[in-house]
Amino acid sequence: MAPFTIKIKPFEHHKQKCIGLYFDYNREVIDKVKSIVGARWSVSKRCWYFAKDGFNLKNVFETLQPFAYLDYSALKGNTTQLHQKPKPGKKPEVTIPDAYIDLLDQKRYSENTKSTYITYFGDFIRHFNDRKLDEITKDEINAYILDLVRKKGISASQQNQRINAIKFYYEKVKGRQKEFYDIERPRCSKSLPKVISEKELIRMVAASSNIKNKAIISLIYSAGLRRSELINLRKQDIMFDKNIIFIRGAKGKKDRTTILSDQACKLLMAYYDEWKPNYWVVEGPDRKQYSRSSVLNVVKKTAIRAGISKTVTPHMLRHSFATHLLEQGVNLRHIQMLLGHSSSKTTEVYTHVATTSLAKIKSPLDHYYDSRKGDINNL
Repeated sequence: MAPFTIKIKPFEHHKQKCIGLYFDYNREVIDKVKSIVGARWSVSKRCWYFAKDGFNLKNVFETLQPFAYLDYSALKGNTTQLHQKPKPGKKPEVTIPDAYIDLLDQKRYSENTKSTYITYFGDFIRHFNDRKLDEITKDEINAYILDLVRKKGISASQQNQRINAIKFYYEKVKGRQKEFYDIERPRCSKSLPKVISEKELIRMVAASSNIKNKAIISLIYSAGLRRSELINLRKQDIMFDKNIIFIRGAKGKKDRTTILSDQACKLLMAYYDEWKPNYWVVEGPDRKQYSRSSVLNVVKKTAIRAGISKTVTPHMLRHSFATHLLEQGVNLRHIQMLLGHSSSKTTEVYTHVATTSLAKIKSPLDHYYDSRKGDINNL
């Protein structure tokens, strides 16, 4: 199976010479294209495009090459920018084995995971560019990872991702035993989830610039949705008569249901009436699926407008949903089901954040003075 392909072609638009990017719908690639200065969407041409005068093929390649194969053959003589000598430190191109990409597709890994694996495995191939992959030893791989830790300062999370990308080749593609390749994993720091209070959430809803943003924030919080789950919601997934939301193919390719809040339901119906979405619950320009970056911007900017000093993200709203349910006394197992966690241990982290149980615990210092009806100020 061929990798995701973007065709780059010249065309004329409103009497202006342009360069268009043509590809099948892919949310992640669209977000990357939008990050390139000068990128615009053409409704009539159904493509993202750049004015030819400001088009830089090299920049496009550096942004999109890790995520797709770029076919620029239609540009003919307009490829000089790409073939300039690379600047010092620029990564040389590498070829990912077809079997590696095919197996990622066959196992139906998410687009995010596939792009991460391909990028990190490409770095691995580049590092051993004069060697055959099957001849690289376990000790050499360990030394490669250790070098990244010491010189690049990669995080524990990235270290694990790079190890997984390498293991995927040797264990899944080549079918070798796990004992052959067993790199010691780093201990990831166990930070507690960050949350906001119910009052801060209400301030955010009140500070939202329009009914659509109110619906986005209230849905994420009131149903404990991941950002990807929100943007993948179809109108038919909202069951108003049963007050539930059906979530298809969430993390781990699992379906689940979660609750539809009465208050969120009111906002959602008002949003439907005003914005009239066609297929997706939350739609962007041209009735296309809303982007991950747009959801993030809505949440972050609304939090600022609400006067919240901390940086608020969509996932923080999900954490807050779980924490506030726990503080209400909802059973941990029920919260696990609503969040779609495979393991109860993942959900148990919220017991360290919830404050209700802490309020019932009396400090021994207070216990001492309360038993004597004293006051520390009298010392």
